[in-house]
Amino acid sequence: MQSQVDAAIAAIGRVDILVNSAGVSHIGRADNTSEEDFDRIVRINVKGVYNCLHAVIPVMRSQGGGVVLNICSVAATAGLNDRFAYSMSKGAVLSMTLSVAKDYINDGIRCNCVSPARVHTAFVDGFLSRNYPGREAEVFEKLSKSQPIGRMGRPEEVASLALYLCSEEAAFITGCDYPIDGGFLRLNT
Repeated sequence: MQSQVDAAIAAIGRVDILVNSAGVSHIGRADNTSEEDFDRIVRINVKGVYNCLHAVIPVMRSQGGGVVLNICSVAATAGLNDRFAYSMSKGAVLSMTLSVAKDYINDGIRCNCVSPARVHTAFVDGFLSRNYPGREAEVFEKLSKSQPIGRMGRPEEVASLALYLCSEEAAFITGCDYPIDGGFLRLNT
């Protein structure tokens, strides 16, 4: 990670925004998630965020501030069925968001996260074709309707919220988690 940060500084002189958006999912419960799968989720979803924070925060501190946006998930607070390791990892991302916001507020660093529910991406299409061959449309509709708004989110909707939170218009916002979930957390019964 440090080499990427050094390259960014060499190219543009500073790092004003860090968006931690890498992550992988896993289907499984506590009793059937292997230690290997658990470690993989932690390595990518938790340690990946840590590595980026560890490399970028000193740069932001030295330049007088910056913005960190972590991509979290509704799984951080909802504890999704059969997503034990994934939900745990996103809970860690939420906690890191709050800690960074508090620890670096006096350094001019803001830190927030967004927590999407299901968003229609190539990942979803691949998941459906691998796990539900011939039933993709049926399962897609079922998953879409599991959100109170009746559809999956669109990547550009998440991107618009991310852009706002990283902008100067959001200069008074730090230490917050923004669900972008079609009502999933508050309206599901």
